[in-house]
Amino acid sequence: MPSPLDRRSLALAALFFVNLLYGINYVVAKGLMPGVIGPSGLILLRVAGANLLFWPMWLLKRERVAWSDAKRLVLCGVSGVAINQLMFFHGLMRTSPVHASIIMVATPILVLVLSGVLIGERITRNKALGVGLGAVGALMLIFHGTAHNDGATMLGDLFILINASSYAIFLVMVKPLMSKYSAVTVMAWCFLVGSVIVVPFGLHEFSVVDWPGLTWPQIGGLAFVVVMVTFVAYLLNTWALRVVQPSVAGTFIYLQPVLALLTAYVVMDGDLGLGWPQFTSAACIFVGVWLVGRREKRSVAGSP
Repeated sequence: MPSPLDRRSLALAALFFVNLLYGINYVVAKGLMPGVIGPSGLILLRVAGANLLFWPMWLLKRERVAWSDAKRLVLCGVSGVAINQLMFFHGLMRTSPVHASIIMVATPILVLVLSGVLIGERITRNKALGVGLGAVGALMLIFHGTAHNDGATMLGDLFILINASSYAIFLVMVKPLMSKYSAVTVMAWCFLVGSVIVVPFGLHEFSVVDWPGLTWPQIGGLAFVVVMVTFVAYLLNTWALRVVQPSVAGTFIYLQPVLALLTAYVVMDGDLGLGWPQFTSAACIFVGVWLVGRREKRSVAGSP
């Protein structure tokens, strides 16, 4: 059985891989929407695909959930699946990528504050410094990337802020569940709850997709979003919360703009004009993530 230190290393590696998937998803999803499928239709596809993958796994385990945890599970499904995904994609349609990226920087800060208030996570100096340093790096990267905010609206910005807040609530509220149940059980119920809300929004866009006319690259892109970005990412992210605190998982979000930029760099054959500002930003983010993720000498890995 892995030692606590080994489990923590695996959890941090899982969080890095999750945010790598999210970084790649910015490029993949942009190629699918809205030409192949609308945003609400894509969300419905993600939720439906996740249910088809999680529930057979749960049926093999048949892990029972106590009624006392039902309310928390519903809250996690609403905040982490339905509101999180609906608000992000619809917010992105109504605001600029720059505004969306800046607002998403608030997520780790919200997670840190909510963790201290709701589950009593100890906010150490290293965590506060790491969150702040990561925010500086992310903002540097975003502001240097473009000086134009064309297409931004107040409603779109509000949707993205709701998205950031709902994901922060999910990361904090799901932590106690992970000390009692497997990641498969938690995610199966969360996606079932989320699907009840998502279906009415996405049914029309899902039904008008030209499924027989899809090309193999488009099918591959949709499969990547469903299997890797939804099923694998949610599973690994939730499993990691068995070992690390929500503030650690939240801070890894700062890696997404860096990893998205690197993905675009590879796809565009290096034609992005990367220089010292981008590398400085990336260094700030990685150091910030390291500060939050490092194990405190007096704490036990995964303890509150």
